[in-house]
Amino acid sequence: MDDLRLGIGASRHTDYFKLSEQLDETQLSYLVRTREFVDHEVLPVINGYWERAEFPWPLVEKLAGLGIIGDGIEGYGCPSIDPLSAGLIHMELHRGDGSLGTFVGVQSGLAMRSIAACGSEEQKQTWLPPMARLDKIGAFALTEPEHGSDSVGLETSARRDGDSWVLNGSKRWIGNGTIADVVVVWARDAEDEQVKGFLVEKGTSGFRARVMEGKGSLRAVWQAEIELTEVRVDEAHRMPGANSFDDCAEVLVATRQLCAWMALGHAVAGFDAAMDYAAKRQQFGKSLTSFQLVQQRLVHMLADVTAMQLYCVQTARLASEGALAPTLAGLAKLHNTSKARTVLAEARDLLGGNGVLLDFHVIRHMLDIEAIHTFEGTETMQTLIAGRDITDISAFT
Repeated sequence: MDDLRLGIGASRHTDYFKLSEQLDETQLSYLVRTREFVDHEVLPVINGYWERAEFPWPLVEKLAGLGIIGDGIEGYGCPSIDPLSAGLIHMELHRGDGSLGTFVGVQSGLAMRSIAACGSEEQKQTWLPPMARLDKIGAFALTEPEHGSDSVGLETSARRDGDSWVLNGSKRWIGNGTIADVVVVWARDAEDEQVKGFLVEKGTSGFRARVMEGKGSLRAVWQAEIELTEVRVDEAHRMPGANSFDDCAEVLVATRQLCAWMALGHAVAGFDAAMDYAAKRQQFGKSLTSFQLVQQRLVHMLADVTAMQLYCVQTARLASEGALAPTLAGLAKLHNTSKARTVLAEARDLLGGNGVLLDFHVIRHMLDIEAIHTFEGTETMQTLIAGRDITDISAFT
């Protein structure tokens, strides 16, 4: 396996601080198996799926055999994955493609984690094992047409009616929403006005989902607009541990930290593409890497990628110790998505006209990072949250 220890990224250049040497054999195994899947299965075909805005079902079927779904959930058929291994998995998937990585993020980090954290024992036993095998697909329905950054103000309602709950409202930008076997729906209890979580199964009357069209980012994963009209679910489908927005927010902290790893994957893809292209491209009788300005730009890109790695590794360590505060996860997400945008813009520019062609694997990442920069809390929101934390002054209003 040592010959596959190429560092925290796809090439020997990326791991400039030799962080991969700190990985134990289990962590390295997760890195290598995901990297090989990306290199041999994802990269040869993903451009077509992305261009057609087609969900890559064959890749999902192959992904199921890797044993990487679960993001550290203990038991219930989920593989044993520590926070660093989970980050490496998400980094590599996004180095391949943001759409596929987002699918896994929704499945593991949002839907499965919600059930693991807030579900009853029966709900966990029913859903988590088949979801870990990708026999069942999950979705996480929080965002609404009028509530993105202020999702705490969600308007979807839940009304108790005997042994059932009746849900009404709209959701938007719901990854996997049209293909999910179970959707974790967050709704406000009409009686106590607290946010609660419900498991809505495919085929439930009054639940309608349609694929959102016209996206210029994450085109190969389907986000849904969902309408809930008098959707009736049994009390047994309410997650007993989801009784306030704080319970939902606990799930989001872990996934926000993983956004930093996702951004790192995109940045690594851009940096590697730029390095490879600059070394091979001949201009004025010599390679682009022979020019001082090109070397300067490559070094600055590497500096950003390395800083992103350090953010990721430290947040993973803090998560392992149970010490990852929401503000730290948010700052890591803010930093890495911003830096990834910079790295990918440089990579696209270094490739010249070829930078806008899918064949060169830069423009797809450049467009996909825009979605990651936005979801799980925008840069503005993360700035306000961190600012409040360090100054003890809220500047939200």
